[in-house]
Amino acid sequence: MKIAFQMDPIQSVDINADSSFRIAEEAQARGHELFYYSPDKLAYEEGEITARGHWMTLQRVEGDHVALGPETVIALSDVDVVWLRQDPPFDMHYITSTHLLDRVMPDTLVVNDPFWVRNYPEKLLVLDFPDLTPPTTIARDLDTIKAFKEKHGDVILKPLYGNGGAGVFRLDAGDRNLTSLHELFTGFSREPLIVQKFLPDVSNGDKRVILVDGEPVGAINRVPAKGETRSNMHVGGRPEKIGLSERDLEICAAIGPLLREKGQVFVGIDVIGDYLTEINVTSPTGIQELERFDGINVAAKIWDAIEAKRA
Repeated sequence: MKIAFQMDPIQSVDINADSSFRIAEEAQARGHELFYYSPDKLAYEEGEITARGHWMTLQRVEGDHVALGPETVIALSDVDVVWLRQDPPFDMHYITSTHLLDRVMPDTLVVNDPFWVRNYPEKLLVLDFPDLTPPTTIARDLDTIKAFKEKHGDVILKPLYGNGGAGVFRLDAGDRNLTSLHELFTGFSREPLIVQKFLPDVSNGDKRVILVDGEPVGAINRVPAKGETRSNMHVGGRPEKIGLSERDLEICAAIGPLLREKGQVFVGIDVIGDYLTEINVTSPTGIQELERFDGINVAAKIWDAIEAKRA
């Protein structure tokens, strides 16, 4: 098959951690042809969705991991699969790319399905499963957020469309910074904030459970650095080996059918203690760590699912 990757600069990825690299590497090993383009090179041209980029080959050599062919323009209708893999922010640029990629479906398979990526942002899809999530409020209004904090005492405040742990604050019962933080966030963004009851179990780790076509395949634990509340690996969280608990399987059984129905082939959910906190569909990570810890080739499972859909 011909496979196109819409992603951030492939020249600068960490080949030992980046999930997009591992997915592309597995595709190449199966004999598929790889095309790379950055999101800003996606275009609508007189009825055709095009991408300006490069055919590429990969090798697992640090500093010399990608060879790019000459720049060329392709019609995405001429490839079999497009991977939507750029990192957030989930802003209008991101949303516009999902609208354009909608137009190559269904003849070209887009993973994950861009219509539902657009409609299922990480921190909003969980609202469909209130029995699985911690107490949560989404609001821009300061009085609403204050009332939630007064009720629950110790809370986590974060931007609704943030990622990688950026802008995440813990405000304990004695904290006096809520109003100032609200002023800060609303001063540069029109987006609401999300506030959740703090879960002390985060000190034991924030579990990333990976699902392929709605089925759980494994998990890694992300433990916060000393003095940190955030466990994201982008901000120093330490990945460690961990298994799937009965509660993890219960959560996956509840959300898996919806993910499968909506074309969300590769998903990473975040679980703290017994609670689901995020369902990551835009650009989930963690498959290389899982492969190292448990020997599970998630990339192969992903391609098995995709190849079955294209058969």
